[in-house]
Amino acid sequence: MCPESGISYEEPSPNAFSFNSPYGACPTCKGLGMVQEMDMDQVIPDDTKSINNQGIVPLGEVRDNYSFKQLRVIAKEYKFTFSTPINKIPKEALDTILYGGNEKIAMKMNFGKGEYSYHLANEGLIKMLNRWYENSSSDGIRKWIEGFMSKKPCQSCNGDRLKKESLHFKINEKNISELARMDLGDLKKWVDELPKHLSKRQMAIAKEIIKELSLRLGFLLHVGLDYLTLDRPARTLSGGEAQRIRLATQIGSQLTGITYILDEPSIGLHQRDNQRLIEALKELTAIGNTVLVVEHDKDIMLASDYLIDLGPGAGKHGGELVAEGHPSTFLNQSTLTAAYLKDKSKIPTPEKRRSGNGKFLELKGASGNNLQQVDVKIPLGTFTCVTGVSGSGKSTLINETLYPILRQHFYNSKKKPLSYDSIKGMEHLDKVIEIDQSPIGRTPRSNPATYTGVFTEIRKLFSDLPEAKIRGYKPGRFSFNVKGGRCEVCQGGGKRVIEMNFLPDVYVDCETCMGRRYNRETLEILFKGKSISDVLDMTVNEAVEFFNSIPKIKRKVKTLQDVGLGYITLGQSAVTLSGGEAQRVKLAEELSKRDTGSTIYILDEPTTGLHFDDIRQLLGVLDKLAERGNTILVIEHNLDVVKMADYIIDMGPEGGKRGGTVVVTGTPEKVAKSKKSHTGRFLKEEL
Repeated sequence: MCPESGISYEEPSPNAFSFNSPYGACPTCKGLGMVQEMDMDQVIPDDTKSINNQGIVPLGEVRDNYSFKQLRVIAKEYKFTFSTPINKIPKEALDTILYGGNEKIAMKMNFGKGEYSYHLANEGLIKMLNRWYENSSSDGIRKWIEGFMSKKPCQSCNGDRLKKESLHFKINEKNISELARMDLGDLKKWVDELPKHLSKRQMAIAKEIIKELSLRLGFLLHVGLDYLTLDRPARTLSGGEAQRIRLATQIGSQLTGITYILDEPSIGLHQRDNQRLIEALKELTAIGNTVLVVEHDKDIMLASDYLIDLGPGAGKHGGELVAEGHPSTFLNQSTLTAAYLKDKSKIPTPEKRRSGNGKFLELKGASGNNLQQVDVKIPLGTFTCVTGVSGSGKSTLINETLYPILRQHFYNSKKKPLSYDSIKGMEHLDKVIEIDQSPIGRTPRSNPATYTGVFTEIRKLFSDLPEAKIRGYKPGRFSFNVKGGRCEVCQGGGKRVIEMNFLPDVYVDCETCMGRRYNRETLEILFKGKSISDVLDMTVNEAVEFFNSIPKIKRKVKTLQDVGLGYITLGQSAVTLSGGEAQRVKLAEELSKRDTGSTIYILDEPTTGLHFDDIRQLLGVLDKLAERGNTILVIEHNLDVVKMADYIIDMGPEGGKRGGTVVVTGTPEKVAKSKKSHTGRFLKEEL
């Protein structure tokens, strides 16, 4: 214990250095590093409004209640009215309303049993809201107050998550939080050099720990994750990054006789890092394991010991084994995959690049996460690709800075963009649309027909049939979400849920409607000999033919076919669609709308889970959107997409702290000539 500061230290234990333990966590933020604080931009979003016009949003409309009785006293004291704009109210008066402090004019008012006391002039609105937030048991009140709050770094620990006593322990002048903020590559160097800075006695204790740390960090570097930091929140990792962390864990375990199954481990991986991933997978097989990989990446396919190709098409047209064998024998077989692998079929490089409409979207001074005051100029009316190695700052620049800025501008979104200086050119756009790979629905009831809105037109068509009119059936009769026409046993789901207690729920066909979703009377209404249930069971390709004479329906179904989803059924459950399929359903839904030619579309890794031929179709769709004058902005590593772009913004040069700058911009031909660009090196071979 220090007699001067009064700080005393307990005997250190591992718990004292964990933000998940009450022994180590910062008491203010409970180990989260962030706290919810009142955000004055949410409390007073527009200071030109008056109290009458809800200028101070939490107060709401002017009413004859306790708050406004006290507000009138404050207004009288400081000589302003409820019609005075907030920016014209005297500063002392506004401070009294928001933060209290004037006990002379405080009116104490109790109601109920005196549990809630309003002392607006004494306590202030902000403290009052904070008190309600901490003490209220009502989720509704807490959620309402959260609307006026935003997350900010904890001031007690400065985002370090640990109590100050824990941060006073240092090894080689670094505390545990400083180590957690280092890139894994830098941390590995620090660990490897640590023995030089330790005494003999310290080394006796640390030897085995340093060996274990070095080994584990080595596995993470081996799978191309040198740019990550240990304190990176798991929710911010991409699917591929999370999968590669698990892969590093397995390599470290050195187990043998195991079968590992990986689904698209190359997600988000730059071509430069592919070889490291391939070596990591081969290492697992070298010690006696079997590795099964579901993959579309050319390098990984050709590096495998055995290839199994399923097809020939997708959905109903697939499901067969069309080719198998060692890559050398596989290439001689006549399948679509083999044709692309030996470059017999390929996506051709465009002869001409679009130069855009002469207008630009210009973002300056982006400095979120690892970005280093980045300035970018995006030509509008083009297909622009953002490239760079993993961790170079692509997602930070586009998904976390540019997209939130545009959402705030067009839709008054509350999500705050990361730090930037200025943006110009938004007046040339009329909307922003992000098309990601999140599911189109999380229940079996969601499907492509309901998501794209074509099901509304189909139900209207069935309700207009003579037989339906005689029976008085309205469009709602043909909805499986509404009572009346649906099967009530499964409530229109077509499936019954069997709860398996500690195992995942199992879905089985409903024994009453046999999975058809509707009751007998509804299924008696037929269009061209097909019931509403038969229509939901049709593939998109079949539906295009079936509804050929009904333009409203055909147009929407045709867009699903155009994005390469002709094989899925209209009623296919959303939970069975892959991320790539969900993304293309969203793309089809956007395509079916009448666009203005001034829209910016943002896509993040749209080729995930797509075969070479699917990529060709996807590029055709994106090309159509760009031809209409829209701006397509794609974050991508796939070279087939990159070479098709009109303009490239290459980030890097490396990941993490060694990235965050723009390496080169321009046409693919210009980027390919750049000696500083890793993307350019690989692009040169493709062009």
